[in-house]
Amino acid sequence: MDAAGLGVLFGLIAAALLFDFLNGLHDAANSIATIVSTRVLPPRAAVFWAAFFNFIAFLFFGLHVAQTVGTGIIDPAVVTPRVIFAALTAAIVWNLITWWAGIPSSSSHALIGGLIGAGVASAGPSSIVWTGVSKTVAAIVLSPAAGFVLALALVLGVSWTFVRNTPYAVDSLFRRLQFVSASLYSLGHGGNDAQKTMGIIAALLFAQGHLGNEFYVPLWVVLSCQAMMALGTLFGGWRIVKTMGSKITRLTPMQGFCAETGGAITLFAA
Repeated sequence: MDAAGLGVLFGLIAAALLFDFLNGLHDAANSIATIVSTRVLPPRAAVFWAAFFNFIAFLFFGLHVAQTVGTGIIDPAVVTPRVIFAALTAAIVWNLITWWAGIPSSSSHALIGGLIGAGVASAGPSSIVWTGVSKTVAAIVLSPAAGFVLALALVLGVSWTFVRNTPYAVDSLFRRLQFVSASLYSLGHGGNDAQKTMGIIAALLFAQGHLGNEFYVPLWVVLSCQAMMALGTLFGGWRIVKTMGSKITRLTPMQGFCAETGGAITLFAA
């Protein structure tokens, strides 16, 4: 590969890591809004808490999501620098718009949509791996519903279990338990969302012949993506924290624990 080609490759990897940083910045609010809104942790401490668990998530997860994004959304044969550039640009612009507006949208959805759109624009609908897309769309549709049902069931079950306890005792218990639920949610977020960027970078490397004949995610890609996700989390998305923490609904520590646990189970299952 000539110098110009290497420059393009490095530039696209940098753009992918920028997206990963913005993902942490944008979606970190999902990890910490609940524990901040219930006043279990102040914002600064919550950000460091979430960043730590976002970074170590790769120790607990396989790379199945990265494999799907890298080979199961669009045909690897049509992956070119132009396609990756278009997908990343669309996702980054959308992330910046929704971050500025304080809208809690999904960075993953933006990236998958950008990848599909870039693939269709480059090589037509035949470039799409429809089996992989259908599974991804099903997960996108079902995840909010699953989180809702799980959190609702947890709230009802916990309320029935602790019906004879005083509100102070319940709050005191679930303030401690929220450390566990927030940690699990951050692990799920880091293990799921960072892999989207890993898949994009690995797909680019594979298409350019840097991975040989077999698709895999190099360790340096894994560590870089987890680090950028954690770094983005450290900067936080306070506009979205405010929306998630107080403008959608107000939560008690018990409700916050149930919301985080339901979300964490959904992320781990994905």
